[in-house]
Amino acid sequence: MAARDTLRADIAALYETRTLKDGPNGRRYIEAVHEVIELLDAGVVRVAEPPTAEGGEWTVNAWIKQAVLLYFGVCRMRTIEHGPFEYFDKIPLKKHFEGAGVRVVPPATVRKGAFIERGAVLMPSYVNIGARVGSGSMVDTWATVGSCAQIGKGVHLSGGVGIGGVLEPPGARPVIVEDGAFIGSRCIVVEGVRVGTEAVLGAGVVLTSSTKIIDVSAAEAVVHKGHVPPRSVVIPGTIPKEFPAGTYHVPAALIIGRRKASTDRKVSLNNALRDFGVSV
Repeated sequence: MAARDTLRADIAALYETRTLKDGPNGRRYIEAVHEVIELLDAGVVRVAEPPTAEGGEWTVNAWIKQAVLLYFGVCRMRTIEHGPFEYFDKIPLKKHFEGAGVRVVPPATVRKGAFIERGAVLMPSYVNIGARVGSGSMVDTWATVGSCAQIGKGVHLSGGVGIGGVLEPPGARPVIVEDGAFIGSRCIVVEGVRVGTEAVLGAGVVLTSSTKIIDVSAAEAVVHKGHVPPRSVVIPGTIPKEFPAGTYHVPAALIIGRRKASTDRKVSLNNALRDFGVSV
């Protein structure tokens, strides 16, 4: 394996000047792209690193996202066969789940370059390149995990959840769902939103980078954007907004309480659903 600094430099150079792959050292640059994808696929590197201290920020590895973008350019369309299924695409599918200790229910699909930790369960669902799913997590039926999204340990993505992909710009934070979170049916989380540890999103919550996430659990409302605080219990809501044609209500998310830190995840989740009447 090339030294990490050399690999990073080659990816940065090729991303800046795409014609390098056609030059005398082109093979070197193309091999660097493939090597990064192999490292992603094996879980050796990741698109975003969790904070080293509580309350810290995630660190985005922009050069790895650059490699993912370059991978689309160096791969060619071809027929891909897996059992009874046939595809025509550039990116191969991930294999060898038994050895990895991952349960995958047909016809779940994982693209090469995604990493699924041992003990995760994938119902019929889709996980895109660059994404990472932690151990003990469930990706339920027809849920999607977009490019480079980071799903923590013990997370439940309920049926039909849409976790968006974030590839460009390379330095942009991907969607992050931290350990122990519960994402209710048909929720949509996109544009680099971070869902904090053990948070609960009720069914149908939509979170974008501009969605107002309003804590209404105390006497005075507190507004967040792009981040759901840890252990928050969130439901869909609306807020009024003035337009030239009049006042209309636009989507928002309401924090109506917190999961109790004194209880374990399973009990805390049950209490959250019971106490606040959250649909999942």
